[in-house]
Amino acid sequence: MTDTLLPNGIKEGRGNSSCFRKGCNPFAQTGRSKLQNQRATLNQQIIKQMRMRAGAENLLKATSNNKVKEMVLLELSYVNSNLQLLMGQLEGLNSSVEVYQDTQETANIPLIALGLKETKDIDFSTIFKDIILEHYSEDGNSFEDEIADLMDLRQACRTPSRDEAGVELLAKYSSHLPLMESRFFSPTRQTGMFFTWYDSFTGVPVCQQNMSLEKASILFNMAALYSQIGTRSNRQTIAGLEEAISSFQKSAGILNHLKETFTHTPSYDMSPAMLSMLIRMILAQAQECLFEKTALPGIRNQFHSLMKMAQEAAKVSEIYDQVHQSMIQTPIKDNVPFFWSTMSQVKTNHYRSMAHYFVASALLDHQLGLSDDEDQQEKTLSQVYDRLPEGRSPLDILKKKDERERIGKAHIRRAILGHEEALRIYSLCHHLNKLEVLQDILRASHQRSLNKCSENEDEEEFTDYIEAPDIISKTEHKAEMEVPATTKVKVTDFFQRLGPLSVFSAKQRWTAPRTIKLLPEDKDLGFTLKGESPVQVVSLDPLCPAAADGLKEGDYIVAVGDTDCKWMSVSDVMRLLKDVNEEGIDIQVVSIMDSNPQMPTKSATFCGNLPKTYSMICLAYDDDDKKSRKVTKKSSFLNFGLKNRLKSASTLSLPTSADHSGALPWNKPCPSFPSSSSYNHDSALY
Repeated sequence: MTDTLLPNGIKEGRGNSSCFRKGCNPFAQTGRSKLQNQRATLNQQIIKQMRMRAGAENLLKATSNNKVKEMVLLELSYVNSNLQLLMGQLEGLNSSVEVYQDTQETANIPLIALGLKETKDIDFSTIFKDIILEHYSEDGNSFEDEIADLMDLRQACRTPSRDEAGVELLAKYSSHLPLMESRFFSPTRQTGMFFTWYDSFTGVPVCQQNMSLEKASILFNMAALYSQIGTRSNRQTIAGLEEAISSFQKSAGILNHLKETFTHTPSYDMSPAMLSMLIRMILAQAQECLFEKTALPGIRNQFHSLMKMAQEAAKVSEIYDQVHQSMIQTPIKDNVPFFWSTMSQVKTNHYRSMAHYFVASALLDHQLGLSDDEDQQEKTLSQVYDRLPEGRSPLDILKKKDERERIGKAHIRRAILGHEEALRIYSLCHHLNKLEVLQDILRASHQRSLNKCSENEDEEEFTDYIEAPDIISKTEHKAEMEVPATTKVKVTDFFQRLGPLSVFSAKQRWTAPRTIKLLPEDKDLGFTLKGESPVQVVSLDPLCPAAADGLKEGDYIVAVGDTDCKWMSVSDVMRLLKDVNEEGIDIQVVSIMDSNPQMPTKSATFCGNLPKTYSMICLAYDDDDKKSRKVTKKSSFLNFGLKNRLKSASTLSLPTSADHSGALPWNKPCPSFPSSSSYNHDSALY
């Protein structure tokens, strides 16, 4: 799948080119696109069945009719069965590793790639236009192109190409998300916009109104895309193996960054336990590629080289064993595809058997000769074993031919048993049975060990069998997590026309733009400017004409005449103001307001012209005597001088049914609060 260049979309800064980078064609009939389309279809079917199950469970709780209950229980059984089938199909998609492999590969064990998370389309247009109009006092329709570009970028991220350009596309959108969050997502106000993403293992949808889920899901897809690049690499060449190793290490680094940054993501595929398992699996595949890179030029048929490769293979086996142990832990085992855990178990036995085969070859094929370095071989053999059979030393094994052969044959027998176990586990998973390449590799390795055993078998020999000791794992090149530089790329804010984020953001509040007439007196405007952009009014002369027209200390200048100057520096603004004639010039200014709301933001209803919150008023009505009880809040410091004459201003008694004809009508202020006529200077507080 490749990128397509279309005459609309996300601009790429390439000179005067008007082409825009888009994602892959979602209708392209490639294996990966078909797989992703099937995933999207399954996600929709799963959410439909879950809604049906939720409705049936609610009906079961609400009804008391036995016949209805029987029908609902029958329907629930059908829905649960359908959900199990859909989950099985989704597991099959996650087990379809052959789609992500390099088409030229014929002699490598397949690797596992992560599938991309699916999401729903979002229309930013209406909500963003409303926020631009209400919060920024700008015409939202003038930002239609910017909003369309942002939506096109998000849509393109659903089908990224499987290369560095696709990763860069996701990184660009990821870099735009903090800017978009600062512009439109206030910490004290909900936008009503829901971001929906589907769990990549269960297909369960997760919705959030904030940007955390969106940011985390894009990072997950970046890691998944790197894993797909790694599995696609040509592992028959050194360059291809290096690309695979780098891609897997970057994928693990992004997953680790995701785990450390977003610790409370509601989607289970991004939970800390699941991410830890995925990191282990990705790093295990990187270590496997490192082993293949070492073996690709050929293994020298020498004692030291064979022992080194044995320890490298033991390292790969050890890491895959740790991956398998993490996969079978609860609750991960309930969501990880059975194919994955089976594959890790197969590789654990396969590479452990290879390690024993290499040790057996070193002992059986290379007898200690006069020209060999006895001390070096003794040191090498002692580093391979953590323990030796009782009564034996490394030097005894090397010098005594019988002992050397007995230990070598013990290793080859253990290699044969390991290969047979790998083939047995392979046959248990029907998804693995589709991978004929894996079966051929396992059988060839098994046959090679059988041939080595038959070469050294003596029919007249009768000896007691000993257990081959375990091999110490060791590697010269350990796979490490790597955070790629492309996770953060420099982008231009789509909505930079709104002004610098330091002032013009969703968390700031300011007045509507005011027009001030500047009339210079002896070329003196009566104030000075400071700051970067936007510039701020300081040292205002209270007697100057601008102050009389409403200019205040600390105001930000947003326009001079018809020129927008939100991004201008002090020198640029002064250049516009220095040639003002006697007729003067109009400027537009805004004043920053207190960003803290006057009343609590968790108010749910309004009563008596004051917001009622759970921290202020707790009312409960008794049906018998219609009495109300209240829990009062501690008096604020504003009522300190009135506490002997007035009730606390933070409590309110609502009228009951008996109060409708009393002296306190509902539409008049309660006398327990100070009247605005007596305290008009504090009237803005209420």
